[in-house]
Amino acid sequence: MHDFIVAEDSKLWDVIYDGPFVPIKTSGDPAVTIPKTRKKFNGVDRKAIEKNFRAKKILVCGIGLDEYNKILACQSTKEIWGTLQTTHEGTTQIKQSKIDMLTTVYELFRMKDDESIQDMHTRFTSIINELHSLGEIIPRNKLFRKILSVLPSSWESKVNAIIKAKDLQKLIIDELVGNLKTYEMKKKKDNERRSPKI
Repeated sequence: MHDFIVAEDSKLWDVIYDGPFVPIKTSGDPAVTIPKTRKKFNGVDRKAIEKNFRAKKILVCGIGLDEYNKILACQSTKEIWGTLQTTHEGTTQIKQSKIDMLTTVYELFRMKDDESIQDMHTRFTSIINELHSLGEIIPRNKLFRKILSVLPSSWESKVNAIIKAKDLQKLIIDELVGNLKTYEMKKKKDNERRSPKI
């Protein structure tokens, strides 16, 4: 949702994050700022207010009926966004609990005995993406080291070769997975050649 809104107009995100624009004027002695009446709005004020409503329209049109019922009483886009965040991510305490649980899943992650590299990578990516969506970003070189550490012991020579030959800071995950898939296919072919044919 954030990316969609920013792609439409980055200032809309400011309205959602910081709250709606309220035109103000200064009056009195000592000077006091007060909200302008509609009749006193100028062109700049009207454009800024339109952004409030565009942001609200995007948020409301981008949600389902269940979420709409939750945000119906919200007055501002900031309030709507806060409600949606709490609904989907939970409170700060719930979010931290999810992060803790996913971090444990990440730390205990292992490749299953008869699992392919692709299947292992799919499971791994799912965990990483969930952590990322909660704001927990694991550095790329740690991800690579984790993938290499969960491979079966029969892959030790390949793991050592990758660590020696590749700069894990510059390696792209697709390159690593592709390299591992190639090795997996070669191992499978070699095993088929060695198996006695009946």
